[in-house]
Amino acid sequence: MIKNTALTDLHIGLGAKMVPFAGFNMPVQYSGINDEHETVRTGVGVFDVSHMGEFILKGEKALDLIQKISSNDASKLYDGKVQYAYIPNETGGIVDDFLTYRIDAQTYFLVVNASNIEKDWNWISKYNTYGVEMKDISDKTSLFAVQGPKAAEALQSLTNIELAAMEYYTFQKGVFAGVDNVLVSATGYTGAGGFEIYVANEDARKVWDAIFEAGAPFGIKPIGLGARDTLRLEMGFCLYGNDIDDNTSPLAAGLGWVTKFTKDFVNSDHLKAEKERGVSQKLVGFEMVDRGIPRHDYEIVDATGNKIGRVTSGTQSPTLKKSIGLGYVDSAFAKDGSEIFISIRNQPVKAVVKKPPFVK
Repeated sequence: MIKNTALTDLHIGLGAKMVPFAGFNMPVQYSGINDEHETVRTGVGVFDVSHMGEFILKGEKALDLIQKISSNDASKLYDGKVQYAYIPNETGGIVDDFLTYRIDAQTYFLVVNASNIEKDWNWISKYNTYGVEMKDISDKTSLFAVQGPKAAEALQSLTNIELAAMEYYTFQKGVFAGVDNVLVSATGYTGAGGFEIYVANEDARKVWDAIFEAGAPFGIKPIGLGARDTLRLEMGFCLYGNDIDDNTSPLAAGLGWVTKFTKDFVNSDHLKAEKERGVSQKLVGFEMVDRGIPRHDYEIVDATGNKIGRVTSGTQSPTLKKSIGLGYVDSAFAKDGSEIFISIRNQPVKAVVKKPPFVK
């Protein structure tokens, strides 16, 4: 059964091309991916990403539970601060990557990927031996990501929160578009700056309309998942289900920076040992030298045709006008500037390893 978000009918009315994504009926594009991509890089655009999951964890031991299931050290959070992390599984892979928002010392707000809502809920519940009160508010919550260099200016008339002054990975609650208690954060998945607006479904249409009215002088447009993918890929950001999953090592995926061995968490001993041993493969960014678009699961080979890895994400970069991708390669080929070949229709097509972000 495919789910709709609160504004599915609105997107259909706007002429969006709708596709099933993570169990939801989602807008993939409106005016076209390249146009939408450019709008976010240079102006301001709005993504309806209400398919994402939201949990509230509350209680004296809420932090203890998060510390157990999260790779990062959530004790470093303060009220209004957000942290990126992943949930390790027991076999060396990743349950999901997620965000932790600290509302106060006993209240935390978790944002998880749409395709993993039930899986994450069950996983966290399994480790909740702390009596933490858990609430899944995913089905009641809408989320708009307003992204681009003009986002703060376009939205400022709608709120008393000083948007331009907000630091990266922080959030505030306040009145937004006349609605009380709206959570506004600055985490951004596009690399273009901007804000995420979390509202109750019943206020979604009012807030959406207000954003478009306030943003009209700035050329604001609705943006689909297609441009979200090209934008995040230009930054080298991982997408769960493509670049990381239940079977990928977080250390091979370059997530060592959010893996904190200063505390005990699920599978931390195994991951610590893996770090000491070193990983056999690494997730790298690459740019195509010759023509061809790399796609998920294409083989990566060396100059003599030996398989050395696989592509996890690839696209034609609208900004660079060339093809880029992410993929796992044997560690010997992970150095910046290494020559690799992508097997496209059984032909080796030359590429070069390049450390993301591809677009500065």
